[in-house]
Amino acid sequence: MGERDEPVEAPAEAAAADTDGGGSGAAGGGDDAGAATEPTVEALGERIAALEAELRERREDLLRERAEVENFKRRMQRDKAESLRYALEPLVRDLLPVVDNLERALEHAEAATVVDGVRLVHKGLLEALGRNGVERVDAVGQPFDPGVHEAIAQADAADCAPGAVVAQFQAGYRLHDRLVRPAMVSVNVRKAETPVASTGDSD
Repeated sequence: MGERDEPVEAPAEAAAADTDGGGSGAAGGGDDAGAATEPTVEALGERIAALEAELRERREDLLRERAEVENFKRRMQRDKAESLRYALEPLVRDLLPVVDNLERALEHAEAATVVDGVRLVHKGLLEALGRNGVERVDAVGQPFDPGVHEAIAQADAADCAPGAVVAQFQAGYRLHDRLVRPAMVSVNVRKAETPVASTGDSD
C-alpha cells in the first residue's frame, strides 16, 4: 500500500486576505447604499420652502375666516340695533289714524269744552309719540319733495312758488330717520313768470 495523502492546509496569510477582502467589499457596499438614500441639501431646501408656502396659505385662510366672522357679528349687531330702533313702527302706523281723527274732530267741533278736551288728548298723544322718536312732517310752503310728500292734487296759486306745497291734507310722520307715512299734499303747478326782455328801441 502507498503512503496516505494528508490534506493540504491553505496558507494563513491567504485566508486572512480573503476574509479582509470580503468584509471590505460588504462594508463598501453598505456605505454606497447609505449615501444613495441620504437627501441632498437642495431637496431639503425645496421641502422647507413648500412647507413655508403651505403655512402662509393656512395663515391667510385663518385670517380670512376670522375677518368674515367679525363682519358677520357686526352685521348681526347692526341688524339687531335697527330692529330695536324701529320696533315701534307697527304701533305708530296704528296710532296715526287716531291722530288724524282727533285733528278732524278739532276742525269741526263747536262746543268749547269739547274742543279743549279733544285738543288735550291730541297734544298728549303727539307728545307720547314724540318721546318715542316720532316726528311730524309738515309740508305747507315747502318745496315738493317726493321723498317725504305724496302729491294727490294740483293747484294754481300765484302767491306760492312754483313746485311748492300749497295745502296739506294729511300730515306725514317719521320714526327717527325713517319715513313712516308721507304727507298728502297739493302742489303748485304755476310756472314762474319770465320777465319780458326789452328790445332797447326808443322813438
